[in-house]
Amino acid sequence: MNKSDLKRNYWMLDGRFARKGYDWWWHNFTAINEKTGEERAFFIEYFTCNPALGGDQPVCGQLPANREQGKKPSYLMVKCGWWGENPTQLHRFYGWKDVEIGQDSNGYFVKAPDASACETRLTGNVNISESDVSAHPEWMCNSGSMSWDITVDKKVAFNVGYGAGTLFRKLKAFEMYWHAEGMKSLYSGSITANGEKYIITNERSFGYADKNWGADFTSPWVWLSSCDLVSRKTGKRLEDSVFDIGGGRPKVFGVALNRKLLSDFWYEGKSYEFNFSKFWTLCRTKFDCKETEDKIIWYVRQETTKAIMETQVECDKSKMLLVNYESPDGAKRHNRLWNGGTGTGTIKLWKKHCFRKPELLDEIEAGHIGCEWGEYC
Repeated sequence: MNKSDLKRNYWMLDGRFARKGYDWWWHNFTAINEKTGEERAFFIEYFTCNPALGGDQPVCGQLPANREQGKKPSYLMVKCGWWGENPTQLHRFYGWKDVEIGQDSNGYFVKAPDASACETRLTGNVNISESDVSAHPEWMCNSGSMSWDITVDKKVAFNVGYGAGTLFRKLKAFEMYWHAEGMKSLYSGSITANGEKYIITNERSFGYADKNWGADFTSPWVWLSSCDLVSRKTGKRLEDSVFDIGGGRPKVFGVALNRKLLSDFWYEGKSYEFNFSKFWTLCRTKFDCKETEDKIIWYVRQETTKAIMETQVECDKSKMLLVNYESPDGAKRHNRLWNGGTGTGTIKLWKKHCFRKPELLDEIEAGHIGCEWGEYC
């Protein structure tokens, strides 16, 4: 449901999560090349891991010496890059002495040399040479450069309910939490990527912002979201709409549940939510994600007592990344986690009625879909 909650966007690495935990703020959006008019999809993430284990320098868990000594990762990682032609991910690591994280009356904030983030603004600068990549495979990234200064205006939230509420956060009940404070967000500003300047404008940014935190990641891992939506029923762009689907196989108090997804379709000012934790809605989900020679393909069908949503998405693998993360315990379990921002697809939305067939509210074409799929391997 569309309910802002800035406290869910606070930094969550306290208690046992301080020694075995991660927390990140994720952003993706579209920008336009200042010279050529080319469109490019970008992402920026501020990823924190195991703050209680760190020191003056970042500790990378994939460094062979650290693995041999059993040292767990500990750092702020600024992750950024782009999808499309020559998709790229860049990582810059900071030790905790150079990082300040907290919250004030305006929400969370992250401050580090050449990087900052809060609810309304993002800045950063990452430059990785080819020799850096060769010398530091533990950085798990490509070579390239990207700098940015961006304003964020979050318009629609996806609040998943009590599952990420105060009690369950204090209990550290879930292994992975999710909150999308800006599942529809407007971005403006500029990016310079590999020397090319890109301009971000609100109306063409198709922006998204969320966060995840916990002790480990989920497998399988599913994410789909877009606010670039056009109604086939009317032919008009849906200006007050966005959908967001995420999940996989959640764990509660260490017990893995069956494959489940959370989703919300904010359709022209009304929420159609499909949330397994709200058992009274009798939410049922079927999903299938597969990899072909050249595409990743998603199919999701969800149903409650009030609505049905059917989503079909595909994305070219050539425009996606095999995105890299290491878990707080130092293991790298996701080695084929496909991540993209140029997906396309369709969504069908039905409203259910008593004693008669469901009513097809709309069939929607979606572009600029943020998408993710992977399983441990």
